[in-house]
Amino acid sequence: MKRLLALSLILLSPSVVLAQPAGETAKKPTTKTAAKAPAKKTETSSRTQLNSAANQAAAGIRAADVALTPAELAIADRVQTGNLPCELGASVVVEADPKAPGYFSVRGKGFAYRMHPVVTSTGAIRLEDHHDGGAVWLQLSNKSMLMDQKAGKRLADECVSPAQIAVAEALKKNPAPSLLDMSSPAGCGKEKC
Repeated sequence: MKRLLALSLILLSPSVVLAQPAGETAKKPTTKTAAKAPAKKTETSSRTQLNSAANQAAAGIRAADVALTPAELAIADRVQTGNLPCELGASVVVEADPKAPGYFSVRGKGFAYRMHPVVTSTGAIRLEDHHDGGAVWLQLSNKSMLMDQKAGKRLADECVSPAQIAVAEALKKNPAPSLLDMSSPAGCGKEKC
């Protein structure tokens, strides 16, 4: 059957070509726009297509925010926001995302992250960004810092809000006792233990 179909196409194709009027093949286009060949559709390489598909998938993952737990939302309420001056003249802007409660935008010179709170055992406020390389914002009572875990370095250190400045001043006036410099162990009085 396939041979019969192929043979009939081969035999009929010359008759179709010869059936065309001779005048149409000899005509030249009269306008310049007709002289131009239609633009060929450029095909993209498989690598470009894969890269595009990967970027679209990553954007979809970023768009689908993870629902935060009540504990994480409670931590988000304690995050210091605003323009926080840091050491060496740097500054970090921390802003709450109005469209996604519990999410924050952390920006500075050369970086921008979208972070969410993570529960810690130490009581420190920790914001993490898992999408762009594992950046971490740590907020203590007297200072904050931004670290890049992937590169293993601090991006911003000694960042302070007005509330953190007040705590730092109070610690300078009345420092907390050192754990290593205890004059008497717990449970011992003036006598030796």
